[in-house]
Amino acid sequence: MVGSSHEALHRIFQKDPALLTRALQRVLDVPFPEPHEIAALNVDLTEIEPVERRVDTLLRAETDEGTYLLVVESQGKVDDRKRGSWPYYLSYLYEKYRCEPVLIVITQNSATARWASQPIRLGFPGWHSLTVRPLVLGPDNVPVITDERQAEQDVPLAVLSAMTHGRGPQAAPILESLATALKTIDPDSAAVFVQFVDSCLADPRAKQMWRDLMTAIQYFWRHPLAEQVREEGREQGRTQAKAEMVLRVLEWRGIPVPEHVAERVSTCEDADQLELWAQRAVRATAAVDLFVEE
Repeated sequence: MVGSSHEALHRIFQKDPALLTRALQRVLDVPFPEPHEIAALNVDLTEIEPVERRVDTLLRAETDEGTYLLVVESQGKVDDRKRGSWPYYLSYLYEKYRCEPVLIVITQNSATARWASQPIRLGFPGWHSLTVRPLVLGPDNVPVITDERQAEQDVPLAVLSAMTHGRGPQAAPILESLATALKTIDPDSAAVFVQFVDSCLADPRAKQMWRDLMTAIQYFWRHPLAEQVREEGREQGRTQAKAEMVLRVLEWRGIPVPEHVAERVSTCEDADQLELWAQRAVRATAAVDLFVEE
């Protein structure tokens, strides 16, 4: 199970390796050649000496223009030690595989993205023995996808958008569009993407909103992240938990909930009825839309 945002940010590229080259082409406008085959490689770069070095994700991309190694690093904060480790990774991988390495840094933080995008130059001024120029994907260049149709056209990119931008006032439309798009792909892949997004959402309110949305479309309960919520639901009562979920979805979407609507939802003891209201809450434009067909 993905246990941190660091893990999830690079695991999405293991789930859909082609997303990485699409991001280079569409987000960074880097003319990376179209790969016809991508394979995952061993991420362990440890040598005989007792010094452990590992990259987050390592992919080999076969293209008509040659073979490339895509070295993916998930970076949460500024770390000046990377000035030494990143050049080492690239040099070691070139020596081992004899093909061109490309360093790609993924971050959710704008300041970290600006730091990571600065070239690493080793040598003396005017004569650099080695220059490393990372390609950086972060909140300043990954697109904010709030349109359902756009999310459906490229679900993995919409997942990356949610993982990068899923915080603050823009979280609601991003997560809602992705929730709708997930229903257009196979359930197993959707469950994996649900887990990635859940692991990356550092904002507790955004995380709770995401879980409410996933409960409403019955994806969230397919993976281990739901176990804690299941336990809480057993303690509070199944119908009470569902009623609270309906009201939370409306609240997160910024829809006012009149007292009579809140009372009707809170006192309902029909689990199937509450499930129907939860699904309507995702699309409702007013609280009374929950009961539109009744």
